[in-house]
Amino acid sequence: MEQLPGAAARTAADVGLDDVLIYVVDLQQTVLRLLTGKGPDAGADPGAESPELKIEGTIAGRAFQTMEPVIGQVFDDGTCQFWFPILDGAERIGVLRTTIRRDDERLRSDAEYLAGLVALIIVSKGPYSDSFSRLVRTGGMTVSAEMQWRLLPPLTFANDEVVVSAALEPAYKLGGDTFDYALAGDTVHVGIFDAMGHDTAAGLTASLAVAAFRNGRLKAGGLIETGQAIEDVLAEENTSGRFVTAVLAELNLRSGVLSWASYGHPVPVIIRKGRWVTTLECRPGTPLGTGLGIAPDLCAEQLEPGDRILLYTDGIVEARDPDKQEFGLPRFIDFLIKRNADGLSAPETLRRLIHNILEHHAGRLDDDATVLLLEWHGSSRSLGGMEAMRPD
Repeated sequence: MEQLPGAAARTAADVGLDDVLIYVVDLQQTVLRLLTGKGPDAGADPGAESPELKIEGTIAGRAFQTMEPVIGQVFDDGTCQFWFPILDGAERIGVLRTTIRRDDERLRSDAEYLAGLVALIIVSKGPYSDSFSRLVRTGGMTVSAEMQWRLLPPLTFANDEVVVSAALEPAYKLGGDTFDYALAGDTVHVGIFDAMGHDTAAGLTASLAVAAFRNGRLKAGGLIETGQAIEDVLAEENTSGRFVTAVLAELNLRSGVLSWASYGHPVPVIIRKGRWVTTLECRPGTPLGTGLGIAPDLCAEQLEPGDRILLYTDGIVEARDPDKQEFGLPRFIDFLIKRNADGLSAPETLRRLIHNILEHHAGRLDDDATVLLLEWHGSSRSLGGMEAMRPD
């Protein structure tokens, strides 16, 4: 990763892009941090640049939030600073800054292409770089959180038909909350899990549940069979007596039929056309790992294009302010509806939701808080992938 700023700067200079800088977002998506390199050609002079930029209230942050290029400082010679989002598909990684002529469409296109290449390099090399891991952290991390973050899929995925986006807190002290998703043909598999406790043992229990969830999917088991497989693994491998609440779900992208099963977990919610239309009530089974053997019902719901399904853990709605007032389900849903009306993308909506919950709780959560948003756009293959991420 230390070679990336220099490589990007040299490549950029070959086509006329000057003063290239790369900023990456921290785990909590609060600030953008300068990626520095080694050697005399490691990009613009890092000593002359801010090592950290806030997402709120900055031009760089606006490019990150909107996922669109934004013009910054304009110079007398007709050039200006452009900020480009660094995106891996729908996953927001950071922003790239360069200086070009404002009316030069070719250089602007080259800069967008460079940002895409930088994203691919960060995704492929970042997981093996301790320097990068340190850069995107603003605090110390527990062992449990370390384990959870290493196992998570990207926080956001999108194609022409579906968006999956998630957010978790407290980022550096995650215990038993986690989620997982995968796409197989025309089916999206999602699961959200909340293991008993807030320590490393809770993290181990949640990790076992996710591994069993993945293993059951790959064996082509149905939701009930996969739930039983998770139960069996926890009973066999988990000697701590911890259990896991969960919702396991499948969305058929062609038909829009959502199937789900609940294991003692908060009930999913559907937002349709800017309104909270229903909660997905379904007779639940007992939490996984209890050994009580009560299986849940398998339920189904026909979605409409544009529907947003919310899966969440109890830490989202039970977060309390200093006066002991809960954040609450109505406030949770109302916040998401209002941000959707503002035209925000799913990942930006969840970023603001989590920060709002943290503010409500005076910056510190006593329980893990996780939300997963599943948005179905219909089965049309004509939509562009990035257009599909944004609300209509």
